[in-house]
Amino acid sequence: MVNTKMNLCGIEIDNPVMPASGTFGFGYEFAELYDINVLGSFSFKGTTLEPRFGNPTPRIAECTNGLINSVGLQNPGVTDVIGQELPKLAKCFNKPVMANISGFAIDEYVEVCKQLDKCDQVGWLEVNVSCPNVHNGGMAFGTDPKAAAAVVAAVKKEVTKPVIVKLSPNVRDIVAIAKACEEAGADGITLINTMLGMRINLKTGKPVIANKMGGFSGPAIFPIALRMVYQVYEAVNIPIVGCGGVSTAEDVIEMIMAGATAVQVGAANLVNPYACRDIINDLPAAMEKYGINSLEEIIGGAH
Repeated sequence: MVNTKMNLCGIEIDNPVMPASGTFGFGYEFAELYDINVLGSFSFKGTTLEPRFGNPTPRIAECTNGLINSVGLQNPGVTDVIGQELPKLAKCFNKPVMANISGFAIDEYVEVCKQLDKCDQVGWLEVNVSCPNVHNGGMAFGTDPKAAAAVVAAVKKEVTKPVIVKLSPNVRDIVAIAKACEEAGADGITLINTMLGMRINLKTGKPVIANKMGGFSGPAIFPIALRMVYQVYEAVNIPIVGCGGVSTAEDVIEMIMAGATAVQVGAANLVNPYACRDIINDLPAAMEKYGINSLEEIIGGAH
């Protein structure tokens, strides 16, 4: 009997498979299709201090082996997430959930994290530093080690739950940013957020996405995500959540061998709503195929 259990920042999870933020809503929608308690956990929709309508449409563009999205963090705001969305989730999910948090200034990150830190359902705070810093010309917090570290340090002073920082791959040196986050007190790192991409409509000669560019995700970015997980694993001593193009049980094993403790599935959920369930069902057989008895024993095994 293989062992799929993992320990992520002090919390045991039945398996490492988690739907990624923005691809699974607040969970209860998928609970109408299958028992979502088979998941290790999931990262719910990116939440901000105030409600956001998001970006203009079109927001989605199809690509070979992936897709581009520019949703723009559409969400009802943290007050409604706590008052309405989490109570709905509690009726169908009995495990700790990962709260994905975004902000446009450090005090916004801190306030949203403080509120969600008080929620019993929340196990981890996943802080997305890919957002534009409105006080620094719009450059994303996660593109600069000092700016990313400042967010982490400010949040860590105010919360008790593990803080996992989600990093953008659209940077020169992701290792330096990951190390800065660890030094500032981060309990874990999620790698990677989407790549920056675009498509052009040949009939109109204009970009398909209203915002011109958006986040490129899907199987095409898996080798890049894997490489970054591998690099960061050698540089930090905190758990890594691997994300980017994961769509099979074999991908999960590969991510863990590169250094991941948990693995998020993103774009695959938008193509097949049963993707995570199917990956979890396939995982034991894949482990047996490669002679793996325990997933924890192979974390970083490729190093």
